[in-house]
Amino acid sequence: MKSRFTFMFAGWALAAMAVLATAQTAPLELPKIIAAGTALSVSTAGSGRAVLYIVGPGQALRRDMQLGETIIFGPGDIHNAGHYTAALVGSSSTQTAEFDVTAAKQPSMLSFLAKPSRLPVDLHDGISGVVYVLDAFRNLVLQPTEVSFELSGIGGATQTRVARTQNGVAWVEMDSAPKAGSTQFQARVGNTTEKRIIQQVPGEPCNLRMSARRSGARVELETEPLFDCRGNTVPDGTIVTFKETYNGGETTVDVPLKRGVARTNVPAYDGSIISVATGVVMGNEIHWQDR
Repeated sequence: MKSRFTFMFAGWALAAMAVLATAQTAPLELPKIIAAGTALSVSTAGSGRAVLYIVGPGQALRRDMQLGETIIFGPGDIHNAGHYTAALVGSSSTQTAEFDVTAAKQPSMLSFLAKPSRLPVDLHDGISGVVYVLDAFRNLVLQPTEVSFELSGIGGATQTRVARTQNGVAWVEMDSAPKAGSTQFQARVGNTTEKRIIQQVPGEPCNLRMSARRSGARVELETEPLFDCRGNTVPDGTIVTFKETYNGGETTVDVPLKRGVARTNVPAYDGSIISVATGVVMGNEIHWQDR
């Protein structure tokens, strides 16, 4: 409701200034540029009652006054960056001025985007971070600013990067660590810090191997503990496929890893070929001879 009233008032104030512009006698003396949150004083001359309007992005201010007074807007009264119009409307004249409000020079907060939130280990430039540097009023600080990025976590050396903002934005790319686990991704400007957590998971399995032994009329199959190429344990639930071919027939069994190992059994056919795979990774083959 407040926002709606502000925009209605701003529109009315601009319309009033346009109508009264024909009675303009002199420009209003104001700075051409001020920083967001800066106090602003407006001096006036003459006598009689008047109304001072200041209208800008998302803001519309009004002060009733006596000409000859100095009106002071306190710190934070004018806080949205952008172009503003001021009009001092008296009974017989209107004075106007235009000025710009820029972001405060001191950054106060960061908007930090990090992606993805989950990815495999050991990916070059697999993690990206983007930072928007803002002042205390959430204006984008356009002045070039150095942003420090740091990525630290389990099983990997801390990575650091420094990037300079362009139009208020800085970005970097980082490698995921060789070991699985949670990684802290941090962006810092001065004493202002934002942190994100990224989960690094094992990559594709490596060196898939199985063994076989007779158990009655069947062959028991078991994989060795399964790791990725960096030695991280492949998570339980990963599907391992065993396939046995014999005399033109075929038996296929899908088994989830449990405690890092997959186990199953198939019929013991003399001369059969038994293979194992998970995803696109192939394991060893066993040529079963029934002795």
